[in-house]
Amino acid sequence: MLVTSAVMHGLERMAKVRVLLADDHEEILARVRTALGEEFEVVGAVKNGRDAVIEVQRLDPDVLVIDISMPVLNGLQAASRVRSTNPRTKIVFFTVHEDRDFVAAAFSAGAAGYVTKSQLTTDLMPAIREALEGHTYVSQAIPP
Repeated sequence: MLVTSAVMHGLERMAKVRVLLADDHEEILARVRTALGEEFEVVGAVKNGRDAVIEVQRLDPDVLVIDISMPVLNGLQAASRVRSTNPRTKIVFFTVHEDRDFVAAAFSAGAAGYVTKSQLTTDLMPAIREALEGHTYVSQAIPP
């Protein structure tokens, strides 16, 4: 059977975006999995920055959703390593920190998005979509 490039393109568009989660709190990981619902495929979840770097290499996700405050390697350190080893993977921070200094540090580390945990249901999915389109996104909760 001959598969045309148009058919292949259609199949690629149907494939779900692959997301790796990194947060040291099990309940947060569960809430994020639920929030991502049917639109995204969660390919894994890790509880520290070192494991996030390792799993990005192993799983090659489209997006890494990562917390800043984690053990072993914090999210900023992990993001910097991911950015240098796997620049295709988009990084969206998902954190309690609402300070502009953290936002600046996240983008310096290679983030495409920054979402506060208080805005999970309204901001995380749009942040992922924007990151995949090559844009940046900052949670509405962050003061200008």
